[in-house]
Amino acid sequence: MTHIKIKWNNVRKSFVQYVRNGSIWMIILIILFVSIGFFTTAKPAYRLSSSLLTSWTSQINGSTFLYLLGMENQQFLDAYPSDVEPIQWNDFMFELATNIKPNDVRSLLGRELPGFYAFDRKIIIAAEGTDYTNLPIESSSPLDVVLEERDATMDEEIPKNEQTEEEQSEQTTEGEKVVFVYNTHNRESFLPNLEGVDDPNNAFHDEVNITKVSDRLAESLEAKGIGAQVDHTDFMSVLNQNGWEYWQSYEASKPIVEEALAGNSQIQYVFDLHRDSRRKDDTTATIDGETYAKLFFVIGSDYSGNEENVALATKLHEQLEAKYPGLSRGVTEQGGAGRNGVYNQNLADNAILIEVGGVDNTMTELYRSADALAEVFSSYYWDANALEVSEDAN
Repeated sequence: MTHIKIKWNNVRKSFVQYVRNGSIWMIILIILFVSIGFFTTAKPAYRLSSSLLTSWTSQINGSTFLYLLGMENQQFLDAYPSDVEPIQWNDFMFELATNIKPNDVRSLLGRELPGFYAFDRKIIIAAEGTDYTNLPIESSSPLDVVLEERDATMDEEIPKNEQTEEEQSEQTTEGEKVVFVYNTHNRESFLPNLEGVDDPNNAFHDEVNITKVSDRLAESLEAKGIGAQVDHTDFMSVLNQNGWEYWQSYEASKPIVEEALAGNSQIQYVFDLHRDSRRKDDTTATIDGETYAKLFFVIGSDYSGNEENVALATKLHEQLEAKYPGLSRGVTEQGGAGRNGVYNQNLADNAILIEVGGVDNTMTELYRSADALAEVFSSYYWDANALEVSEDAN
């Protein structure tokens, strides 16, 4: 009898343990089910977005991940940069937890001062006079202001493209359109051309705008033998038709870029030309007694593999500095909260956004800069093409 009682107690204990373990697993499954339901049905504002992850991990140096992998596989440590100090875990955990970098005061003030996020950008190359206080400002007027009808004139004497017949026939892409040019903010205009308009926030027009500069750039490229395809889609009308807001401009222009790339496999470079909202002092250069609209190269940081685009912008800046000192303001990388951070540059290699001048620049200044950019880019293009041909021959 005692033996049966002991056996029964063992069975009862096993059953209780089974029920307890089963309950724990059931609770875990319920928590998992609820968590998945929350993350898949929560409003976008409460989701763990890629931009949030990008912002959270942007403070971590890439070599840190290499170091962590090396803790599991020693071969990764062989690739760890010799000029980078080993991780100090106290500093690393402090920065990760607080998002504060002791060597960058912006990380301390960024969340405390309203509007300070505008300075939380990365300058890859700063030309003389360029700093965090005068980086490009993207237009942000309401769509109804952008679409408003205004009077505009182009009565100034536009400089002609001074290319000789010999220069035009030396090299050519033989009809192939290898450069695609478009304008996401196609109605960005210039105060000198707008009658009775002096507010930079109202510098928009449906015809006299940044698209004129794209046409001039394409014309100058063609004169250098480089075929260029220019898109003239009115993306502001697309926004209006779809009921979208101005900040969704890149969603409107994305299909056009995709269509151009799909329809022309010869496209090697994609340029999105914009007009900066900064004033004349920041956007104008005087070179050999003539005024030019300054250029600024903008690369998005919220997509992987932007290194080629950064390299292209860097080379163009350097060659502009050599040929036209002061014309380029530099190269900046933008992304994070409040910005697009991609700018359709994930669709192709060698895709960059170029700010050409500002609201106060004249068409004469803008066209001079378009000609200068075409001249420098053509040198870069033919050098790169010759190098590619040489490598193929070998």
